[in-house]
Amino acid sequence: MDTIASLFSFITTPVSWVIVQFHKVYGSIFGPDTGWAWGLSIVSLVILIRICLIPLFVKQIKATRAMQTLQPEMKKIQERYKNDKQRQSEEMMKLYKETGTNPLSSCLPILAQSPFFFALYHVLNGIANGETIGVINESLLASAQKAHIFGAPLAAKFTDSASDLVSFDASLTNVRIVTAIMIIMMSASQFFTQRQLMTKNVDTSVKTPFMQQQKMLMYVFPVMFAVFGINFPVGVLVYWLTTNVWTMGQQMYVIRNNPTPGSKAQAAYLERLYKHVTHHGKTRSRGERAIVKAIVAKGRERNDAERKFINGLTKVGFAAQADGTVIKSEAEAAAQAEDGTPTSTAAAKRQQPKRQSKSQRQSTAKDAGESVSLSKPDEPEDAKPSGAAGTAKQAGTKPSGGGRSKAQSGQRKGGPQRPKSPSKK
Repeated sequence: MDTIASLFSFITTPVSWVIVQFHKVYGSIFGPDTGWAWGLSIVSLVILIRICLIPLFVKQIKATRAMQTLQPEMKKIQERYKNDKQRQSEEMMKLYKETGTNPLSSCLPILAQSPFFFALYHVLNGIANGETIGVINESLLASAQKAHIFGAPLAAKFTDSASDLVSFDASLTNVRIVTAIMIIMMSASQFFTQRQLMTKNVDTSVKTPFMQQQKMLMYVFPVMFAVFGINFPVGVLVYWLTTNVWTMGQQMYVIRNNPTPGSKAQAAYLERLYKHVTHHGKTRSRGERAIVKAIVAKGRERNDAERKFINGLTKVGFAAQADGTVIKSEAEAAAQAEDGTPTSTAAAKRQQPKRQSKSQRQSTAKDAGESVSLSKPDEPEDAKPSGAAGTAKQAGTKPSGGGRSKAQSGQRKGGPQRPKSPSKK
C-alpha cells in the first residue's frame, strides 16, 4: 500500500496544506490537539473535494442518461441474439462504441477521488511513523499524534498491537471498537448506496450488462471496504465514511428529482408532479419542464408511468406541451368560462350519471307511463262526431266543415286514393 500511495506523492503537499488550513480554523475553536480539530479538518477536506467533483458527477449523470436512451436498442439486440450470448455482447459493445457511451461511467467519481485518498493515507501513515510530510512540520506532527477520536488515535489501525499504541497513549480495546464500528458503518453505507441505485433508479424492463455490473458492485464494494478497512488509519476511515455519506445523500437527491425513466423512482416522481400540476396548474421549475418535455417528445415510446401521467392530466382538463409547460385544454377552458366552475367541478359535470338499478328503472318507466295516460285523452271520444257536424251527417246534408275534414284526411270520394302533396298543407 505504501508503494501505491507513494505514486500519488505529487498531491501529498496540496492535501496536507488543505488539512493544515482547516486545522487552524477548528483548532481555534476546539483546541489544536483535539480529535475534533483534526477530525473535522479531514471531513472538511472530503466536502471540498466532493464539491470540486460536482462537474464530474454531472458528466456521470449525463452518461447514465445516454445509456438509458439506448435501452430500446439494447432490448432489440437481446431479443435478436437471445440464444447467442457472445454475439449479444459483441453487438452491445458495438452499440456503445457507435453512440460514444461508456457503461463504466458510474465509476468516474471513485477513480477521481483515488489520488486524494492515497495522498491522505500517505500523510496519516507519516504521522503514525513520526515523519514530517508535506507542510506538516514537527509541531503539527506532535499535535496530530495527540489527537484522539472517541479514544482512538488519528493514525491508529485495527491491526495495531498494544505495543504500537503505547506511544499514542491509547488502549487496544478502544482502538478496535472504534475502528470496527467505523468499518461496519463504511461498508453499510456503501451497500445501501448501491442497493438504492439498483432497487429504485434502474429500468427493470431491460436486462443489460450494465445492470449486472451494478448488481455485482453492490456486493463487492462493501466486502472490499471491510477487508481493506482493517489496515486503514482512523483518519482514513473518517475520510471514507464521510465520502460514502456524501455520495448516499447526493444520490438520494438525484433519484428524487431526476429519476431514471422506467424506474420505481420515476413513477413516484410523476405521481408527485401530477398532484402539484393539478393543484397549481403549472410546472414549477426548469427540471420539471425538462422532464415533461422529454415525456411529450417520446410519443408512443412512453412507459407505463409516463402514459399514466399524461392520461391523468388529460382527464382533469390539462395538456402537456412540447416545451414542457402544462396548460388547460380548450374544452376545459370553455367549460370553466361558461359556468365559472373550477377544473375539478367542470370535470365532474361531464361525467356520466350514476347507473340506476333495475327496480329504479321500472319505477321511472311506470311513472312516465302514468303521466302520458293522464295527459292524453281517449281516442274513441275524440273520433265521435258531435254538434252540427253529427246532425248534418244524419240528415244527409253536407256540413260546412266536411270538405276540410276530407282534405285533411287525404281521401277522395268515389275513386282511388291520391297521396297528399308534400308542398300543400
